[in-house]
Amino acid sequence: MAVRIHPSILSADFANLERDLGAIATADYAHVDVMDQHFVPNLTLGLPVVRRLAQVSPVPMDVHLMIEDADRWAPEYAAAGASSVTFHAEAAQAPVRLARELRERGVRAGIALRPASPVEPLLDLLAEFDMVLVMTVEPGFGGQSFIEGTLPKLRRLRQAVRESGTGTWIQVDGGVSRDTIGRIARAGADTFVAGSAVYGAADVAAEIAALRELAEAPIQA
Repeated sequence: MAVRIHPSILSADFANLERDLGAIATADYAHVDVMDQHFVPNLTLGLPVVRRLAQVSPVPMDVHLMIEDADRWAPEYAAAGASSVTFHAEAAQAPVRLARELRERGVRAGIALRPASPVEPLLDLLAEFDMVLVMTVEPGFGGQSFIEGTLPKLRRLRQAVRESGTGTWIQVDGGVSRDTIGRIARAGADTFVAGSAVYGAADVAAEIAALRELAEAPIQA
């Protein structure tokens, strides 16, 4: 099972985003959080910025939409240059239809769950999604502490992916660091979003490598 590290530019310097994207060239994707101050109590960036970042990023863009009316806006982010677009189950009226539309546009389709949202409604629909994102903090702000109670959800999801044979990626976003990534990987995640852990490090590339190694260890054991 491959391990993927997706540094979150929410923790980057917004005045130097192109520079800070260059710093994560050894990562698998750049994780871009889009927030609308309605679905979550924070406002970040939108379509024009994502479109421009996609033109200069050395790695593919993994866009995480924490916005209302995902059915309307998710395809626009696919058109803006994202390689993967993740929308929240709680914000989509027709998640399967939306995922199919994203795939038709040539991007990976992901669906996200807040920490308290159950994973069970998705288990029979895994073939419709390229990735399931389990939020391990409440969405809206970076730098929060990991919620341990989300680990059983990851275990149930990993078992379902294994049984289904879909190859759906399991992504975790929130509180990922050297201290937590090993047990998150043991619970079943294979794709890890890390913001402050990466951008707060003295050597960004070395931190990405360290997180990758720590995540691979329990998977290979």
